[in-house]
Amino acid sequence: MYDLLIRGGSLVREDGIETADLGIAEGRIVDLAPELDGPAREELDARGLHVFPGAVDIHVHFNEPGRTEWEGLSTGSRALIAGGGTTFADMPLNSTPPVLDRATFEAKRQAAERGSHADFALWGGLTPRNMDRLPELAGAGAVGFKAFMSHSGLEEFESPDDYTLYEGMRLARELGLIVALHAESNSITQGLSARIRSEGGRSVRDYLRSRPAIAEVEAVSRALLLAEETGARLHLVHLSTGRAVTLAAEAKARGVDVSLETCPHYLCFTGEDMERLGAVLKCAPPLRDAGEVEALWTAIREGRIDTIGSDHSPSTLDLKERADFFEVWGGIGGVQSTLGVLLTEGRARGLTLPHIARLLARTPAERFGLTGKGRVEPGFDADLVLVDLDAEWVHTAEDLHTRWKYSPYLGRTFRGRVRRTLLRGQTVYADGPHSGGTFPTPPQGRFLRPAAPTPQEVTP
Repeated sequence: MYDLLIRGGSLVREDGIETADLGIAEGRIVDLAPELDGPAREELDARGLHVFPGAVDIHVHFNEPGRTEWEGLSTGSRALIAGGGTTFADMPLNSTPPVLDRATFEAKRQAAERGSHADFALWGGLTPRNMDRLPELAGAGAVGFKAFMSHSGLEEFESPDDYTLYEGMRLARELGLIVALHAESNSITQGLSARIRSEGGRSVRDYLRSRPAIAEVEAVSRALLLAEETGARLHLVHLSTGRAVTLAAEAKARGVDVSLETCPHYLCFTGEDMERLGAVLKCAPPLRDAGEVEALWTAIREGRIDTIGSDHSPSTLDLKERADFFEVWGGIGGVQSTLGVLLTEGRARGLTLPHIARLLARTPAERFGLTGKGRVEPGFDADLVLVDLDAEWVHTAEDLHTRWKYSPYLGRTFRGRVRRTLLRGQTVYADGPHSGGTFPTPPQGRFLRPAAPTPQEVTP
């Protein structure tokens, strides 16, 4: 007997769209056929809806424990599933303290097990202060190590110098885990910021000038050389320029083990939008011009960008309401909008539904060893999102399930509305973000360990 039988949905699979029934038992898809015979404890009519694999957002900042007042695991994961996500990987900052050893890792894992509505993995940090703790983070189940090549914005999460990053990459390779890098040149960004600030700079335009495209391009080039030399698995997060994508794609073609991520805000907004909307769009790297937006879309269409992560990182309002734009917290609230952006802007630019599913689900699940996630196939977890592709809706503050009700996407019209999200066969969200939705109590999220290569014996 099936626990759940989903009837007549248009399944978004790797090789196309197929109208079929799904049989689900014990949290997994067990059967897929044009028509399945029961019996089933429950049936769900999905006719007229498209069934996507639940999105896997590998790049969020839900912060808890510590800066839960910025965003917490409960509110952040509610927003994720309302937008069609079922799995996330939380970054080691902006938690307080950051996740730099087993104790801080376990504290976050326990908080997420209590509060997360989605399945989750956790990143560990790679900084000058915790090189000797990387093996214990790997043993605790970290999905990888995050490092910054520029200032992180937090004094407690320092950026490694080139030697430390080189040694960290070597160690990560031996531990079988990926290094995720924020690639902007600290020397360029700090030098320009100091000069512009000394001249009285404090506007949005001054901030944009302080972090030019060359800061990203230079850092990406350096990161790729270090990855090639050490054999490390590298994930370049939130790329904002076509030149950086080209460098990374060329390195991948010659055998460097690198994956590329960009974010919805780099695909929807420009620096001019940041000047118009202000703090709600501040991020690092900053937004670019319209030419870079189109270069990123071209790279996506051509398969040179592997994943889309939200880089969801809101803060309290007082950190957004500063007259000096350099003092504004740089983080965008967008975890609930990623699927909407791809279904609206992506489809308008020729992306197919299977390509969208690969970007948001299959590739991040496979790249980061989250087995059983990311596909609408027998044997995989029944993490499913039922979407009405014909529905058009306007994003409003009332839709948001995040702690703070601000987002640069408010007022934007999306096409494609989430009707239901299922996690391991259980409905965890119903009726879409426009109507308030319903969530189960208690939360259903589970901790995910990556299926990584067996670590070698290492000496930090």
